[in-house]
Amino acid sequence: MAKFDLQGAERELVQCRKAAKHGDPEAQFWLGARYYEGDDAAQSYEGAAIWFRKAAMQGMAEAQFCLGCMYAEGEGVAQDDEEAVLWFRKSAEQGDFEAQFNLGMMYERGRGVPQSYRDAAYWYRKAAEKRTPREIA
Repeated sequence: MAKFDLQGAERELVQCRKAAKHGDPEAQFWLGARYYEGDDAAQSYEGAAIWFRKAAMQGMAEAQFCLGCMYAEGEGVAQDDEEAVLWFRKSAEQGDFEAQFNLGMMYERGRGVPQSYRDAAYWYRKAAEKRTPREIA
């Protein structure tokens, strides 16, 4: 049974790589996540950043958020707060509440942008509007 599952996972990974190489942003994101987590592929933050960037460049908000996190933490890329803000903003403007929250945090702390409590509050408020009380708890 385990061998069958492994073969299925390998087949899925091969199909995903093929789709990602042909420009499918969801496959690119999925592959980036696999490299980031080390699921179905050897963990590689550098590999994750490559695939997240490809999906992010096509406008995928979740990939933009992940790439922003990688720049904020220096995972797989040189740590760069301004680049993190750029990707968080792209994702936040598409309504991603996690990116909105992180962008608020960047403004609050003055990381990659001039410190602004007003802008921080704006992005925190936007993020809070996306979540219901049950989801926050």
